[in-house]
This record gives sequence, C-alpha cells and structure tokens, in this order.
Amino acid sequence: MDLLNLLAEEAETTAGSWTQWVPIIIIVVLLVAFFVWSFISQRKKQKNFNETINAVRPGSKVKTIGGIVGEVVEVDDEENTFVLRTGGSDGNYSYMKFDKQAIYQTDAKPEPEQKKDEAPAEKPAEQPASDEQQPAEPFEGDKKDGE
Repeated sequence: MDLLNLLAEEAETTAGSWTQWVPIIIIVVLLVAFFVWSFISQRKKQKNFNETINAVRPGSKVKTIGGIVGEVVEVDDEENTFVLRTGGSDGNYSYMKFDKQAIYQTDAKPEPEQKKDEAPAEKPAEQPASDEQQPAEPFEGDKKDGE
C-alpha cells in the first residue's frame, strides 16, 4: 500500500505544481498579445501619417514641428523636401525649404485608394443576352419527363 500512497502523493504534487503556472502563463500570453496589438496599431498610425505627408501638394497648409505655419509652394519628391511660404498679409513673404519629415500638421488629405474590384462610376448599358448565352436552368435533372 505504501507504493500506491507514494504514487498518489506524486500525482497530487505534479498537479499542484502545474496549477501554480497557469496564472503566470495567462499573464505572459496577455502581455504578448498587448505588445503585438500595440505594434500593429503603431504601424497603422505611421502608415497613415506617411500617406498624409506624401499627399502634401502646392497650396496645402502646413505646420512644421518647429511651429512655423505656411503654405506649400513647391514639393520635391526626389529629395523628400518642400518649400514653405510664410509671412504676413502685407506681402512680405519668406520662403523656407524643409524636409517632409518636419511636417507636424497639414490640411492635405491622402486620396482614397481605388480597389481593383471596384466598378467604374458609370456602367455601360447592359444588353439583353441572346438565347445562346442564357444559363441553363438549374435542376434540369429534377424535371419529370412529362414537363
């Protein structure tokens, strides 16, 4: 009987030690899920910001990270820069060249991407299909000989 008691005690201690790890495992899984969610969210925000920066065109209003506010007059996509016109209403304008990464805020909106599956806005008028193009009626095998 001592052998059975030893086996029973070992089974209890094994089950007891496993249940001690369950809360730790749950916490680790939750932390990993939080970090993954945070990473994905940050990438999405960065992508949206980059699309907004790339949408800046002449005429867009821009505020730089240094607090300079003005209107874009020229954009150089090769150098990733833009020229900003600032100044008062009396016609005294200053022109400054900035890197696009210096943009803090802008009124430029990225153009929505058109999906490949999207149909054009105007559809050509549909022509009625001829008898040859009509699809066969479903369940033709279900019809009785007399019909």
